[in-house]
Order: sequence, then C-alpha cells, then structure tokens
Amino acid sequence: MTSTAFITHRDCWLHEMGSFHPECPDRLAAINDRLIAAGLDLYLSFYDAPDVTREQMERAHPAEYLDSLLEQVPEHGIRHLDPDTAMNPHTLRAALRAAGAGILATDLVMRGEIENAFCAVRPPGHHAERSRAMGFCFLNNVAIAARHALEAHGLERVAVIDFDVHHGNGTEDVFRDDPRVMMASVFQHPFYPYSGADNPAPHMVNVPVPAGTRGDAFRQVVSDQWLPALRRHQPQMLFISAGFDAHYEDDMGSCGLVESDYVWVTDQLKRLARECGHGRIVSILEGGYALSALGRSVVAHVKALADL
Repeated sequence: MTSTAFITHRDCWLHEMGSFHPECPDRLAAINDRLIAAGLDLYLSFYDAPDVTREQMERAHPAEYLDSLLEQVPEHGIRHLDPDTAMNPHTLRAALRAAGAGILATDLVMRGEIENAFCAVRPPGHHAERSRAMGFCFLNNVAIAARHALEAHGLERVAVIDFDVHHGNGTEDVFRDDPRVMMASVFQHPFYPYSGADNPAPHMVNVPVPAGTRGDAFRQVVSDQWLPALRRHQPQMLFISAGFDAHYEDDMGSCGLVESDYVWVTDQLKRLARECGHGRIVSILEGGYALSALGRSVVAHVKALADL
C-alpha cells in the first residue's frame, strides 16, 4: 500500500478566468509534468475527485450563498464576481470537484487506506468566506474538508495550517467561532486581503511577516509559534492550505521561500501528526503562480508527505 494519495480531476482544468489570469489551468499541467519527470507517479495512489454534496458544502457555506453561485454561472463567456474572481460555464463543475477532493482525501485517511493525501485542484479555496467569493476562490475547500472530519467522522479537534503568501481570510471567517479548529498561518502583511494581523480568538495563530521574509524567519515562526500552539491543541487530523506563492520566484508575493523550506515544514507537520497519535494529513493546493517553481515545490512537498 502506498502511504500518499494524489487526488485531482480533469474538470479542474476547465475553469478559466481569462487568457492572462495567473490562476490558470497551466498550474495543474506544471504539477503533473514535474510529478512524472520526478518519477513520483510510481509511488502514489491516484484518485479522481468526486463532486462535493450540498450537505457537505453547507457545513461551511449557507444555502443562500450556494444558490447565488449557481445562479451566477454564465451560459458562455466570463462573468466577474469581483475584479480578480470570475466564472466561466465550467467553474462550478471545477469547484465541486476541488471541494470533493478534500472530502475523498479525508475519507481515505480516516478509513486508514492511506496516511495522507495531496489534492491537486483548482479553483483554490482559502479566500472564500462563508458568504463571499473572492481572491480566485468560490468554495472553501479546506474548511469543507475539516468540517467533514468533525461532523461525518466524529473528530473533536483538527487544525488547518496555511503557508500561502496571502492570509486565509475565508478559512478564518468559517472557523472564527469554532474552537475545535485551530488555524495556524503565516503570510505577507500588509498584503491582500489585508486581514489576519489581529488574532480574533485563542485558536487562531496568525503570524504576519513583512515582504522579503525568507526561509530562516519562516522556520522560526513555525518552530516558535505554530508548533507549541498545535501541540497544546492536540489535533486529531491536520489540514494544509498548501500555497506555494511565497516562493522567491513567484511575483504574486514578495517572500523568499524555496523548495527546501516546503520540505522542512512538511516534515515538521508530519512529525507533529505522528506525535498526536495518528499521522493524518490532508493537503490541498491553494496559490502558486510561477509555473516552474510551483511544479518543483509541489513535488518537494509530496515527496516529503510520502517519505520519499
């Protein structure tokens, strides 16, 4: 049995927001190409993402918001929900698969069929608030998966770890009043979406860092702030909002992480998960827009998940 699942779906390639939009289908192509070039496909279990169900979505989003998304899908062309976030006729199909990947990953891990999973999906999710699409995001994939672990599998405590260059305002919005879920994040600030500098609750460990932050400072945040808080919380499962746009080659942000930093943080989180007695991790793609750096970083992250 392989220890790591790789979950994706061709529908996730169909969502497009315009020819020059950085959140493009080529992101998944870059990941797949690098994965095969590295020979990782021999060591992973591959799954097609199912559609998320209405009940599963409503654990993170109210019915009125989901209805409004459905109503806004265009018959053709592109419809903007805000200057950065747009739908084409296939967007909702892609979003249902992206959220469904997190559900399947959670089920596989909780059944003990695999130790951990990486979901190579788009659109991303961590900016999607309970009732608002923004920042390229429509459904909050990681929040839906985390709530599934709590409500469908009966876990009492989980954690969401977010190392995207942008603050996961949507995830914070969903879990602000839910102390079962610890959110640990590090992000460039001040920067889009201009939130996260104040922790709204003890179970939110938001760490803003300035532009130019490199790996040594990132590792110090993880060691000094994330890990002690996570050990106190004792999560029974870890969910990762895996954004790779803090890479030094990615001009979406101004941070300086490299592949070895993503390997290091993945190793730290694996160790923590095993300390907590389970080893359960579900990682879901968020940002990462410099295609070569994205492919290399995802491969480094997945190799670390799979102990390769």
